Amino acid sequence: MGSLGSSDGEKRLAVESVNTEAACALLASEQYGYVDVRMWEDFDRGHVAGARNVPYYLSVNPHGKERNLDFVDQVAALHSKQDRLLVGCRSGVRSRLAAADLVAAGFTKVKNLEGGYLSLLKSVSYQQPAALANLHYFSLCFEGSQE
Repeated sequence: MGSLGSSDGEKRLAVESVNTEAACALLASEQYGYVDVRMWEDFDRGHVAGARNVPYYLSVNPHGKERNLDFVDQVAALHSKQDRLLVGCRSGVRSRLAAADLVAAGFTKVKNLEGGYLSLLKSVSYQQPAALANLHYFSLCFEGSQE
Protein backbone atom coordinates (compact mmCIF):
# COMPACT_ATOMS: atom_id res chain seq x y z
CA MET A 1 0.00 0.00 0.00
CA GLY A 2 1.73 3.13 -1.19
CA SER A 3 0.76 6.60 -2.17
CA LEU A 4 -0.09 7.52 -5.72
CA GLY A 5 1.34 10.62 -7.34
CA SER A 6 -1.13 12.89 -9.07
CA SER A 7 -0.45 14.79 -12.25
CA ASP A 8 0.11 18.05 -10.38
CA GLY A 9 2.83 16.50 -8.24
CA GLU A 10 0.98 16.28 -4.93
CA LYS A 11 0.90 12.95 -3.11
CA ARG A 12 -2.36 11.02 -2.92
CA LEU A 13 -3.31 9.32 0.31
CA ALA A 14 -2.57 5.64 0.64
CA VAL A 15 -5.53 3.34 0.01
CA GLU A 16 -5.73 -0.32 0.95
CA SER A 17 -6.17 -2.64 -2.03
CA VAL A 18 -7.75 -6.06 -1.54
CA ASN A 19 -7.45 -9.10 -3.78
CA THR A 20 -10.46 -10.85 -5.28
CA GLU A 21 -10.76 -13.43 -2.50
CA ALA A 22 -10.89 -10.71 0.17
CA ALA A 23 -13.26 -8.64 -1.98
CA CYS A 24 -15.62 -11.61 -2.39
CA ALA A 25 -15.65 -12.08 1.38
CA LEU A 26 -16.40 -8.37 1.94
CA LEU A 27 -19.23 -8.44 -0.59
CA ALA A 28 -20.66 -11.67 0.84
CA SER A 29 -20.67 -10.14 4.34
CA GLU A 30 -22.97 -7.40 3.01
CA GLN A 31 -21.07 -4.92 5.19
CA TYR A 32 -19.45 -3.19 2.21
CA GLY A 33 -21.14 -1.22 -0.53
CA TYR A 34 -19.64 -1.57 -4.01
CA VAL A 35 -18.95 1.64 -5.93
CA ASP A 36 -18.31 0.90 -9.61
CA VAL A 37 -16.38 3.78 -11.16
CA ARG A 38 -16.54 2.59 -14.78
CA MET A 39 -18.43 4.64 -17.34
CA TRP A 40 -22.17 4.03 -17.62
CA GLU A 41 -21.99 2.00 -20.82
CA ASP A 42 -19.48 -0.41 -19.25
CA PHE A 43 -21.59 -0.70 -16.09
CA ASP A 44 -24.66 -1.50 -18.20
CA ARG A 45 -22.86 -4.47 -19.78
CA GLY A 46 -22.60 -6.12 -16.37
CA HIS A 47 -21.72 -5.33 -12.78
CA VAL A 48 -21.63 -6.58 -9.22
CA ALA A 49 -25.13 -7.13 -7.83
CA GLY A 50 -26.15 -4.10 -5.76
CA ALA A 51 -23.32 -1.92 -7.12
CA ARG A 52 -23.78 1.84 -7.35
CA ASN A 53 -22.33 3.33 -10.53
CA VAL A 54 -20.52 6.65 -10.13
CA PRO A 55 -18.14 7.12 -13.09
CA TYR A 56 -14.71 8.51 -12.27
CA TYR A 57 -14.30 9.54 -15.91
CA LEU A 58 -16.95 10.76 -18.34
CA SER A 59 -17.00 10.35 -22.13
CA VAL A 60 -16.49 13.68 -23.87
CA ASN A 61 -16.37 12.27 -27.40
CA PRO A 62 -15.97 8.82 -28.97
CA HIS A 63 -12.21 8.89 -28.40
CA GLY A 64 -11.80 10.83 -25.19
CA LYS A 65 -12.77 11.07 -21.58
CA GLU A 66 -12.28 13.52 -18.76
CA ARG A 67 -12.34 13.23 -15.01
CA ASN A 68 -15.77 13.57 -13.38
CA LEU A 69 -15.30 16.68 -11.25
CA ASP A 70 -18.47 15.85 -9.27
CA PHE A 71 -17.33 12.30 -8.43
CA VAL A 72 -16.83 12.78 -4.67
CA ASP A 73 -20.08 14.74 -4.31
CA GLN A 74 -21.98 12.06 -6.23
CA VAL A 75 -20.61 9.32 -3.97
CA ALA A 76 -21.42 11.46 -0.91
CA ALA A 77 -25.03 11.70 -2.12
CA LEU A 78 -25.24 7.87 -1.96
CA HIS A 79 -23.00 7.01 1.01
CA SER A 80 -21.95 8.57 4.30
CA LYS A 81 -18.26 9.11 4.97
CA GLN A 82 -18.39 6.30 7.55
CA ASP A 83 -19.88 3.69 5.16
CA ARG A 84 -17.64 0.78 4.22
CA LEU A 85 -16.92 1.04 0.51
CA LEU A 86 -15.23 -1.28 -1.95
CA VAL A 87 -14.30 0.67 -5.08
CA GLY A 88 -13.81 -1.10 -8.39
CA CYS A 89 -13.37 -0.41 -12.08
CA ARG A 90 -12.44 -2.64 -15.01
CA SER A 91 -8.87 -3.51 -14.03
CA GLY A 92 -8.04 -1.62 -10.83
CA VAL A 93 -6.36 1.53 -12.13
CA ARG A 94 -9.23 4.06 -12.07
CA SER A 95 -10.58 2.66 -8.83
CA ARG A 96 -7.25 3.27 -7.07
CA LEU A 97 -7.39 6.93 -8.06
CA ALA A 98 -11.08 7.18 -7.17
CA ALA A 99 -10.56 5.53 -3.78
CA ALA A 100 -7.69 7.92 -3.02
CA ASP A 101 -9.95 10.88 -3.83
CA LEU A 102 -12.62 9.52 -1.49
CA VAL A 103 -10.11 9.07 1.35
CA ALA A 104 -8.79 12.60 0.75
CA ALA A 105 -12.38 13.86 1.01
CA GLY A 106 -12.83 12.24 4.43
CA PHE A 107 -14.30 8.81 3.64
CA THR A 108 -12.78 6.59 6.31
CA LYS A 109 -13.49 2.96 5.29
CA VAL A 110 -12.53 2.66 1.62
CA LYS A 111 -10.84 -0.28 -0.08
CA ASN A 112 -9.76 -0.66 -3.70
CA LEU A 113 -10.52 -3.85 -5.64
CA GLU A 114 -7.13 -4.96 -6.96
CA GLY A 115 -7.51 -6.11 -10.57
CA GLY A 116 -11.00 -4.62 -10.88
CA TYR A 117 -14.16 -6.25 -12.14
CA LEU A 118 -12.18 -8.42 -14.57
CA SER A 119 -10.44 -10.10 -11.64
CA LEU A 120 -13.81 -10.79 -10.00
CA LEU A 121 -15.11 -12.44 -13.16
CA LYS A 122 -12.10 -14.77 -13.19
CA SER A 123 -12.35 -15.59 -9.47
CA VAL A 124 -13.76 -18.93 -8.36
CA SER A 125 -15.06 -17.21 -5.21
CA TYR A 126 -17.24 -14.68 -7.03
CA GLN A 127 -20.87 -15.71 -7.42
CA GLN A 128 -22.87 -13.79 -9.99
CA PRO A 129 -26.17 -14.48 -11.72
CA ALA A 130 -25.73 -16.74 -14.78
CA ALA A 131 -27.33 -14.18 -17.10
CA LEU A 132 -24.68 -11.61 -16.16
CA ALA A 133 -21.90 -14.15 -16.62
CA ASN A 134 -23.06 -14.89 -20.17
CA LEU A 135 -23.47 -11.21 -21.00
CA HIS A 136 -19.99 -10.44 -19.71
CA TYR A 137 -18.40 -13.33 -21.56
CA PHE A 138 -19.64 -11.92 -24.85
CA SER A 139 -18.80 -8.29 -24.05
CA LEU A 140 -15.26 -9.24 -22.98
CA CYS A 141 -14.75 -11.16 -26.23
CA PHE A 142 -15.49 -8.05 -28.28
CA GLU A 143 -14.01 -5.37 -26.02
CA GLY A 144 -10.43 -4.17 -26.14
CA SER A 145 -8.50 -3.25 -23.01
CA GLN A 146 -9.83 0.19 -22.05
CA GLU A 147 -8.17 1.22 -18.81
